Amino acid sequence: MESQFSPMPGYEEFKRKVRTLMNIDLDAYKQQIHRRVHMLMQRWKCSNYDEYIDILRKNPDKRKEFLDYLAINVSEFFRNPSIWWFLRDKILPSLVNERGRRLKMWSAGSATGEEAYSLAILAQELNLLCPPYIEAWDIDEEATNIALKGIYHKRQLTNVPQNWIERYFVKLQDDYYQIKEEIKKRVQFKLVNLLNTPFSQNTYDLILCRNVTIYFSPDTKKVLYQKFAQALRAGGILMVGATETIYDYRDLGLESLGQFLYRKKLP
Repeated sequence: MESQFSPMPGYEEFKRKVRTLMNIDLDAYKQQIHRRVHMLMQRWKCSNYDEYIDILRKNPDKRKEFLDYLAINVSEFFRNPSIWWFLRDKILPSLVNERGRRLKMWSAGSATGEEAYSLAILAQELNLLCPPYIEAWDIDEEATNIALKGIYHKRQLTNVPQNWIERYFVKLQDDYYQIKEEIKKRVQFKLVNLLNTPFSQNTYDLILCRNVTIYFSPDTKKVLYQKFAQALRAGGILMVGATETIYDYRDLGLESLGQFLYRKKLP
């Protein structure tokens, strides 16, 4: 149980060094993260925090492994497909009716790119203009590099209609597919820490932040959702993950459109 977790002396200093080295505040995450950090410490056979931080400083692969413990970058195209089809059939057409086809959209916590490219495919299908691109932010450099390459195993395309696979992907060898350039050019990926980066105010028509805040503490979630609400234009939409709920959405100036979807109230 979590109550049994007890870090060794020096953990506060270790967390400070992690913030300096990797721009990550471990206290922003749920308490379970601290247990996972120490499980990794045991796996690497570190006897103290100085050995641990020394490994992180010197070994990029170990830094990636450490980061993967904080954010599990496993995804697929059109994850929870019914939500995506609702977005395609109802939400995006509604935004088009209100604002025209030039919509500003953002995948916050874009991981290896499946979500951002899924949104780009919908934009292509609906002939949307995304001036000049869909924004996609993530803290993980390795995950972002995968997204930039745009190469995925066929199991990650399970939810993609067959005609879209033929239209938007190039078949490679060994059951791998690469996203076509017309979709790639609709997305701009950036290495960004959502927790300590200011967001543009009253800017976005649609923000997707799915399966990201599940790793964060309640206080961190509250701050992040407030930042998202402020970043939306009036009438803009925030979509969260299938297991995520914003309980105080009214305090943030949002209204619920049903599970997973929130709209910023009009003045």
